[in-house]
Amino acid sequence: MTRRKIEIMDTTLRDGEQTSGVSFSISEKLTISQLLLEELHVDRVEIASARVSEGEFEAVKAITEWAEKNGHINAIEVLSFVDNGISLEWMKKAGVKVQNLLTKGSLNHLTHQLKKTPEQHFSEIAQAIASAQKEGIETNVYLEDWSNGMRNSHEYTMQYLEFLSTQPIKRILLPDTLGILIPNETFKYISEIKSKYPQIHFDFHAHNDYDLGTANVLESVKAGINGLHLTVNGMGERAGNAPMASAIAVINDFLPEAEIALKESSIYQVSKLVETFSGVRIPSNKPIVGEYVFTQTAGIHADGDNKKNLYFNDLLPERFGRKRKYALGKTSGKANIEKNLQELGLKLNDEDLKKVTQRVIELGDKKETVTKEDLPYIISDVLDSNLYEEKIKVESYVLTHSKGLRPSATIAICIDGKVYEENAQGDGQFDAFMNALTQVYTKKEMCLPKLVDYAVRIAPGSSSDALCETVITWEKDDKTFKTRGLDSDQTVCAIKATQKMLNII
Repeated sequence: MTRRKIEIMDTTLRDGEQTSGVSFSISEKLTISQLLLEELHVDRVEIASARVSEGEFEAVKAITEWAEKNGHINAIEVLSFVDNGISLEWMKKAGVKVQNLLTKGSLNHLTHQLKKTPEQHFSEIAQAIASAQKEGIETNVYLEDWSNGMRNSHEYTMQYLEFLSTQPIKRILLPDTLGILIPNETFKYISEIKSKYPQIHFDFHAHNDYDLGTANVLESVKAGINGLHLTVNGMGERAGNAPMASAIAVINDFLPEAEIALKESSIYQVSKLVETFSGVRIPSNKPIVGEYVFTQTAGIHADGDNKKNLYFNDLLPERFGRKRKYALGKTSGKANIEKNLQELGLKLNDEDLKKVTQRVIELGDKKETVTKEDLPYIISDVLDSNLYEEKIKVESYVLTHSKGLRPSATIAICIDGKVYEENAQGDGQFDAFMNALTQVYTKKEMCLPKLVDYAVRIAPGSSSDALCETVITWEKDDKTFKTRGLDSDQTVCAIKATQKMLNII
């Protein structure tokens, strides 16, 4: 089977920059252009609108200078206007060789915005195309509001296409400007146009107002479209444009007749860079590039992955330069934890694994997020608890910290089945706790060891705030020993470490 080449044109830097609050700097635009063309292997890049600003001009000039030196100049495109040559002059100075001329694809836009007849509009467009040709600038033509044109002024839109078929242009660009198409309309309209003009190159430009951008892209390719306009992370005005990652995955997996040059394994890298430069965060559940889309949370899924990859589909994370993860939380089972332990090179017996699983579930119930890097701390904490019999337990405590008053603690501690209560003040909450504890032990004529060092840390590499570890060094009878406490709260960590000390002595 001969595969049909589909051109991918990225418009993140032009249409994507219309995302509210987004403006890329000159260096950011240049870096993104370089990555899109040389790393992601898109065919073309629409980088700006003509005449927007001095900063835009400088950015376009920097990109065209780089593109000229590196053989990409014909892949750099700029949106231009029917404006008696003003856009052309701007593009000439900026070194641009391809214009995407914005024209009216619906009678509604033509009548109410331009207030012109079709004949007047066509005449001005022919002049703009001829002028560009004289300057050595190639022309593609946008039919703004084309989708509404096909719906509501079909005769005009087809008349316009007939006129364009006589012009010396390279591509006709069909935008669903307001994101109003449903998939069967996309297929119907593009099929009609391609059957009438099979030799003309048509691009489809989808917006995502109804979250149908990717579905419409799929139908456009089925209908015979020659090129697609996509944006990284689906950036764009209102609900954005058809997202690059989803569209590429859908085409590769469901349309074997279509061939695209884009390098899937670079999608995530470019996506994260655009996220950083734009300041627009990727939703964690966004297909392909979201933080959690390759994370199995339920223990049953991790178990299934161990048994013939029962919960895998064709969207393998490695395709996109990513890795599968197994979340740790209240729905985690032993399989999730075993998967994470394998990555750390650790193995536990069944009894210890059960205890660690229970501790992770307890943290999940408190809405804490546990990461793989936290696991060694949890293991250490759980296994420490196996070393002694718990005869002494801190049953409850109230810690107070108020402006202008010394911190205080009221504690209830159970020693050999009997509960003792004391209250004390201190220089901090933990100091107040230790003073109250000292009062309990003094009354029992027992001596506490001396606290000689106190260290708090989070797991190196952990991206969560679920856990911190407090390590306290104690001294008794000229010997030192350490106890650890693990919790999401620093003071509670220290209290847990102290309870371990009480049981050890």
